[in-house]
Amino acid sequence: MAALDLFKLSFLVSLLSSSPNLVKRETGVAVFPPTCNRIECPSYDVIQSGEGFEIRRYNSSVWVSTQPIDDISLVDVGRIGFFQLFDYIQGKNSNHQKIEMTAPVITQVKPSDGPFCASSFVVSFYVPKENQATAPSAKGLHLQRWGLTYVAVRQFSGFVMDDEVGEEAAALYASIAGTVWSDAIDKSHAGDAATEYIVAQYNSPFEFKDRVNEIWLTFDVEDGLVV
Repeated sequence: MAALDLFKLSFLVSLLSSSPNLVKRETGVAVFPPTCNRIECPSYDVIQSGEGFEIRRYNSSVWVSTQPIDDISLVDVGRIGFFQLFDYIQGKNSNHQKIEMTAPVITQVKPSDGPFCASSFVVSFYVPKENQATAPSAKGLHLQRWGLTYVAVRQFSGFVMDDEVGEEAAALYASIAGTVWSDAIDKSHAGDAATEYIVAQYNSPFEFKDRVNEIWLTFDVEDGLVV
């Protein structure tokens, strides 16, 4: 229990931290998150590695998620959502069941129309494979069941900060432009979903080297595009 409380506190520190003095590695892809060697992460295959992006195919997965939270800060929402989800895996669920911590913690972002308007965020934990078939429910939370999912990914290091995530998402869009994937991504992100993206966070705040964060763009693939 003490170790879990320490993890909860450490993650809060991570979400609240702003670390401009950290030296960041180049953004891009192809670094396997070290956290996934220690705790369970969703499995995927790399379909293509390009300049500044990676295309992955994730196997079916289950996520436990908050309700949409309106706020101007992804960092603040991450703290709120993390506590709700941490209570869930500590047994505050319909089965009174404790569930192992996983990675990454993802935040689905629906940006606002202006810099001082609230965006909409949904924070999620990945549900371990052994719990997916009978994942418990909980008040204020819901389960997302993803089928086979294609994801365009851009990695970046350091601590996630509000003034950087939008730039990283824009850089991912730019790196994909003109590739064989751009049409499929544009179709999946048309209309209200045009500017939506996901921020994935893997690390403990005590890790100051080789930190891995990611921007995800999920998309559908038409027959024949992937061999």
